Amino acid sequence: MDSTAAPRAGESPFARPVSGDPRRPLGPRDPGDAWVDGDRGRFWGRFGSAGLLVHDAGKGILLQHRALWSHQGGTWGLPGGALHHGEAAIDGALREAQEEAAVPPENVRVLFTSVFDVGYWSYTTVVVEALRPFEAAISDPESLELQWVGIDAVVGKELHPGFAAAWPGLRSRLTETRPITSSV
Repeated sequence: MDSTAAPRAGESPFARPVSGDPRRPLGPRDPGDAWVDGDRGRFWGRFGSAGLLVHDAGKGILLQHRALWSHQGGTWGLPGGALHHGEAAIDGALREAQEEAAVPPENVRVLFTSVFDVGYWSYTTVVVEALRPFEAAISDPESLELQWVGIDAVVGKELHPGFAAAWPGLRSRLTETRPITSSV
């Protein structure tokens, strides 16, 4: 099991804290970075959100231990986040995974997507396979840790509730698409 730990306090390459808010880097925010409220709840991403589920045959599934300040912080999920205006979900998931975990978009192949849609907001999980092994690396302050986890061990983590609800179906589709051994 590979693991990458977050930089220690003060080691972040993302500039000094914004007054009163040490969790965010300096710089403009995208208009998509906003909450959306409706009768089915509150969700992050004005234009929807997307995440990347990376499977490497030799390493397992890439999971992100979410920063404590984030929504459902401290849980494990997928690199991902809010889509930009007009951005396709696959492009957004690849962008977010590169920003958060240094996933090289040219080194993955899309297997399928899965959409959770409540009418006024949607989350797209983009499932990819790694074409060649790569080292994931924390590349922004949204992760405590990154870890490659065997497909059978994913349920042993404290998962983000949305990912926990989606995982059984995603796992089933992934194993139907690609034969997976549980030796990871």
